[in-house]
Amino acid sequence: MARKPNYSFERQERDRADAKKAAEKAAKKAEKKAQAAWEAGEGPQPDEAPRED
Repeated sequence: MARKPNYSFERQERDRADAKKAAEKAAKKAEKKAQAAWEAGEGPQPDEAPRED
């Protein structure tokens, strides 16, 4: 006998996967933007966090 589909759970799982993918893409884009700014001499080196002295 086939199982009863749980559409809401499956949709939630797809949404979580999409959100994770979007977050990874945004992080990569921000890293690329920071690298470009550093190469242009407009910001701190992307690997370093801003210091509070």
